[in-house]
Parts: sequence; C-alpha cells; structure tokens
Amino acid sequence: MIVVTGATGQLGHLVVEHLLKRGVAPQEVVAAVRTPEKAADLAALGVEVRVADYDRPETLAPALAGADKLLLVSSSAPDEVRVPQHRAAVDAAVAAGVGLIAYTSVVEADTNPLGLAKVHRETEQVVKESGLPAVLLRNGWYTENYTAALPGAVERGAIAGSAGDGQIASAARADYAEAAAVVLTSDDQAGKVYELTGDTTWSLPELAAEVTARSGTEVTYADLPAEQYAQILTGAGLPGFLVELLVDADVKVSKGALSTVTGDLSALLGRPTTPMPVTVAETLGS
Repeated sequence: MIVVTGATGQLGHLVVEHLLKRGVAPQEVVAAVRTPEKAADLAALGVEVRVADYDRPETLAPALAGADKLLLVSSSAPDEVRVPQHRAAVDAAVAAGVGLIAYTSVVEADTNPLGLAKVHRETEQVVKESGLPAVLLRNGWYTENYTAALPGAVERGAIAGSAGDGQIASAARADYAEAAAVVLTSDDQAGKVYELTGDTTWSLPELAAEVTARSGTEVTYADLPAEQYAQILTGAGLPGFLVELLVDADVKVSKGALSTVTGDLSALLGRPTTPMPVTVAETLGS
C-alpha cells in the first residue's frame, strides 16, 4: 500500500493520479488528507481517503497503518512549524513500520542557499535518524511558481521580481509528480537521492518575452530591489512568511541558486522535462 500525504494539494493530488495511471490499484493507494471532503474525487476513483493532519499527531499513525511506502509531501506551513510537523509524520511512520519513506525536499538541499532549504535539510536529518529506508526527491522549482500569476501580469503589462538575469532550471509540477510516482512504483529505491531539475534554464526577462509572444500583449520584466518587491507582494495580500520566502528565493536565484541542471528528472520520466514555454502556453490558453 502506498500512502500519499497532502493528497488534496497540487503536488500530492497529481502524484495519486500518476500512481493510478501507472497501474497501481486504487485500493492500494491511500490519500492522507486534512479535510476528507476535499478528496471526494479521489474517493470516487476507489482511492482510500484517511484523515492525516500534521498538526494533530494522533491522526498520523492510523493514517499510515499498513503502509508499505509513504510519500511525505512537505508541509506548506510557516518554517517554524514545518519541521515539527514533518517529525510527527516520520515518528508515525516508524510506529506504523512503513517500509520506505520518500520525502519531497529541495534541489541540492545540503548546499542550497535558499532560506527554505534549511527546513528541508533538517527534515532530511529527521528522516535519516528515523532509521527507516528512505529516498530523497529533491525537487527544483515548479515553473508554475511564476506562471500562476501570468494572467494578472498580462493585464498589468509587467512581471515583477528581484531575480535579475538569474537562470531557473524549472519543470512543470506534473513532471515532479510523475517522477514521484515512478520512484514509488520502482524497486530498490532506499538510499537514493534524486536531484530533480528541468532540462533547460530560463530567466524572468525570458519569461516576460515568452508571455509577450504568446499573449500578443507587451509584458516587460521589472527587476526591483528586494524591499520594493516585498512591498508589492504584501500589498497583494500574501502572508508575511510567504513574502519572505518568495523574495529570498528571487534574490538567491539572481546568484544562481536554482540554475543547476542534473538530468535526474528526465531520466526518471523517460522523456524530456516540460519546457517553460509549454507551461506558459497552457496557462494563457494560447
């Protein structure tokens, strides 16, 4: 049995879909979710839905009962609570006797200068200290991290950021989800570390040029000081912890933090990763 945490989230839901596409029987997949009602579509496919709330540790062990493999999808909570949440899930996995943990970390977690990498380094250590067999899925950036806001950018005629000409080796979220499903349905994965990135890199000025070409509307890239970019994000209603994460990421991107291309992701997929222009076209419907 394969348990996927955060299965109503964007990544977790896609992983469940790809497990089913790969021929895993629905009754062999468990969608571990905070709010079962939001997983009604998965339940309709025959997937078992169990309550698993990182903030309610008593729900975790029952959610993992009988699990052969666990995909621990990183929490999206503020940093100060994420590691305790992850630790609770790992402790529950130990108690349940899970055979393999796959954790969604960040690319080059041990050396990555991104502020968010600290949480992943600490969680990787928690997983290691658990003694359970584990595989690390060190995900690079999702292209959707930037393209989700493109309709508004087209209206404004600008994409704002603090990444300069920094290169981003991203891939589509669905690529990472499919790779996770491949790992979860493959043998001899314990001890492996996958550095998952897109096959090609791009910059925010290049993204703006692609959006211009696809939309027919002139969209420029406005490279801003970190403080000004933070003010824009705050004004858009984003919570403080997310503003800090996004601004830090852009600043570090300008210094090459997400420019590494490894080939691990395309190797798992058996095909090239989804290039940025494809995701832009899908987002804009062009």
